[in-house]
Amino acid sequence: MHLVVKASAQQKEEFLEKGFPNNIVVSFYEADMVIEDADAYFDLLFEDEGPAFSSIKDKPVFVNAVLVTSDSLPINAIRINAWNGFFKREVVEIVAKVQPDDTQVTQILNDGMAILQKLNWKYQLVPDVPGMIAVRIISMIVNEAYFGLGEEISSKAEIDIAMKLGTNYPYGPFEWSEKIGLQKIYDLLKKLSVKDQRYSIAPSMENEIHSK
Repeated sequence: MHLVVKASAQQKEEFLEKGFPNNIVVSFYEADMVIEDADAYFDLLFEDEGPAFSSIKDKPVFVNAVLVTSDSLPINAIRINAWNGFFKREVVEIVAKVQPDDTQVTQILNDGMAILQKLNWKYQLVPDVPGMIAVRIISMIVNEAYFGLGEEISSKAEIDIAMKLGTNYPYGPFEWSEKIGLQKIYDLLKKLSVKDQRYSIAPSMENEIHSK
């Protein structure tokens, strides 16, 4: 099986760390390269650089599309969460279009799940909403940490230490924001807060974003 992957250096490292059987061939795509014929494609830089494999119509294209939903993506796209740090998780979150009467949509999802099974990667189908599941949770934790920072409860470093020791998280909330990119978290919270005030952005986060 052959996969073509477009990724940043960090995403490439996390992709390779997940591991896969020896019979899987992975080609890493860079700008201006000829797109090779493959069984599936991973566009991990989709959110930052736009679609890389728009010419591919009949094979699954896994796109790192955390902020948008499937209705804005091509019919053969499968959303995944490949934000920095999340690809290391044991389970890959995936979202595909829900159109039971469309045989192509059904086939793409089946093909995509078969690809992940051949990679020996655990996956979970999650709702087609911005942020999926894990990113929503982490973004809320980061936001609450910024509320605490704004109220001068403690420093960034001390809040990170407290979260790691108290919850056994691999990163503290401010470490997460640096790893993911605070702008991405801000953009997600902004989108979610339109319909749910639980995601209203902490003033200290607003200040930090707009001071850059």
